[in-house]
Amino acid sequence: MGESGDFFLILPSNLFFYMATFIGDYSCKIDAKGRLIFPSAFKKQMPSGSQDHFVVRRDIFEQCLVLYTSEDWEVQMNKIRSRINPYNREHNMFLRNFFKGTAEMILDSSNRLLIPRRLLEIAGIKKEVVLAGQDGRIEIWAGEKYNKIDMPVGDFADLAEKLMGGKLPEEEL
Repeated sequence: MGESGDFFLILPSNLFFYMATFIGDYSCKIDAKGRLIFPSAFKKQMPSGSQDHFVVRRDIFEQCLVLYTSEDWEVQMNKIRSRINPYNREHNMFLRNFFKGTAEMILDSSNRLLIPRRLLEIAGIKKEVVLAGQDGRIEIWAGEKYNKIDMPVGDFADLAEKLMGGKLPEEEL
């Protein structure tokens, strides 16, 4: 109990959050105000009791946006906090660029997300957009760009083998 009589709840640092797993890709249109209708399939894939709060940011590697639920964003923040020292100049530069262009968003009563105009411009999104589930996050692509990102089947098979192939650890056998 604190000096003021308040109680403090101390939670373990490894507290498990139920993260969303987003599966599928959905074509949408952006209206004149920069809103899109959030696919009902994604809404159903969100954890029950999850709020309609999201964080969107530009992707690190591709010209697209990445949308996180508030819970999944907190998981990302915990990963960053565990590895970054804000008093290290290089780490500080990473933080500045990571958060540049980040915005909070809330689904409105019509299940729409308003994406800031500056982020739409960064991703080259004009009218057609694809929302692509990527496990705990959703990528937001300009439609024409998303349709060009496919790998040849053989190249994808080689990459899958490189990343996922090989001997399994003993405990997974």
